[in-house]
Amino acid sequence: MPASADTRLDFALLRRISFYFAVLNLFVAPFVSDPFSYAAGAATAFALLSLVGTPTMPKGVAFFLLWQWAQTFTRALQSVFDGESMAAGIAGPDVLLAYWYALASLIVMALAFRLVLGNIKSPTVRDYYAHERWRAQDLILVYVAAIVASVFFNLASRQVSALEQPLYAASQVKVVALFLLCTYVFTTGRGAGTLVAAIFIEIVVGFTGFLSDFRAVFIYVAVAALAARVRWTFTFSIAATLWLSALLLLALFWTSVKADYRDYLTGYDENSQAIRIPLEERMAYLGDKALNIGDTKWGETAYMLIARFAYIDVFGQVISVADNTPEATSMRQWKDGLSHVFQPRILFPGKAALSDTEVYMRLTRADPTEQVRLGTSISVGYMGENYVDLGFPGMLAGVFVIGVALALIMKYFMSRPLPWMLREGIVMGFAFSAGGVGMEMSLPKILGAMVMFFVVWALIAKIALPIVMRWLDHRAGVPRTAAS
Repeated sequence: MPASADTRLDFALLRRISFYFAVLNLFVAPFVSDPFSYAAGAATAFALLSLVGTPTMPKGVAFFLLWQWAQTFTRALQSVFDGESMAAGIAGPDVLLAYWYALASLIVMALAFRLVLGNIKSPTVRDYYAHERWRAQDLILVYVAAIVASVFFNLASRQVSALEQPLYAASQVKVVALFLLCTYVFTTGRGAGTLVAAIFIEIVVGFTGFLSDFRAVFIYVAVAALAARVRWTFTFSIAATLWLSALLLLALFWTSVKADYRDYLTGYDENSQAIRIPLEERMAYLGDKALNIGDTKWGETAYMLIARFAYIDVFGQVISVADNTPEATSMRQWKDGLSHVFQPRILFPGKAALSDTEVYMRLTRADPTEQVRLGTSISVGYMGENYVDLGFPGMLAGVFVIGVALALIMKYFMSRPLPWMLREGIVMGFAFSAGGVGMEMSLPKILGAMVMFFVVWALIAKIALPIVMRWLDHRAGVPRTAAS
């Protein structure tokens, strides 16, 4: 990988920032309800980045681990606002155990990534900058085509439910195309205006759906900047601050409107996620909400956002139930997950559908009425399911297996004869497919995402991508020998 004396956005810089973050919170810890837990949680980001921060580690790994670490540590921040220990909340004393188990699980996951991905061969300068041989306008055309393909795959998945997972994996083509466009702009400086337009469109479109899809583009661009190792200057520091502020502002806005907006989208049908309102009416509704943003109760909304993002209380509820009323069927969660993956619905049309909400009710004995009212499912997450099957520390073995499987698939795509940034983009698409919702990802879904993404994208990398690359080379006037 090209060396530089400049300060760059890379794993080394992330480690330095996370170290300062840990030290700062070490001084804050004595003043909170769970000082040791708070300090350990703040330091875990540095530990994770120290484990996976090799020069050739796929940057999608940083997203996968840090997103779930943020969900975990946010629970410690919530306890600061609550003014009480995590163990004293309404979810019960096992929340504090769940917090520690989640931190341990992330460390084990990072160890798995380091074991499998720590020795990836460094790219040559030619491989690292290979994507720069193409033209900005052609990459934009590829991105537009990827959007069209992604929309088609999403629509098709709704019509043919048996193909939902492979079609969702294929729809990540938009992620890869946007990631490649971002890295091209970051490393060449060309096409910046079009990239800004694409980002704006992604944010607007993300708000028109049922879920908070707008956040995805913020993640893609940030990870692309990490992959491209952009120079960290004062101007970039300002841009990064504005980028994070925009994400937080939009997240707060979404939190304040999502309940009413989802009711509006579904025609106030509590048992459906089907969107029944035309696009222009949805945009008008959101526009009206934005114009009246001054009516938002920011303190309450911020707390709601923190409480929703932290995903430890559900894990704590799982621990309480599992310790008092163990499952009658041994290893039921893994058996159900593997059965779901290796019995594809297209071959087994009579296979019963797995419901995250049903699993939540069974493993927590809780009432998911609020989530059902909002028209969304709720999951206990893969960590909770591993705990139910294996307990602690046995659950760490299950998490390690998942980490190794994820890393092996990443290593496969990082070894393909493709431009380095295209490999990084594919792995980012995979990381988002398998961990876009972080700790909420259920065991069947994370296993299914692994298998389907690998199958679908192995074919895309073998058949489709060479065709696209030849077209890009032809448009750029690159001789065949130079492109090979």
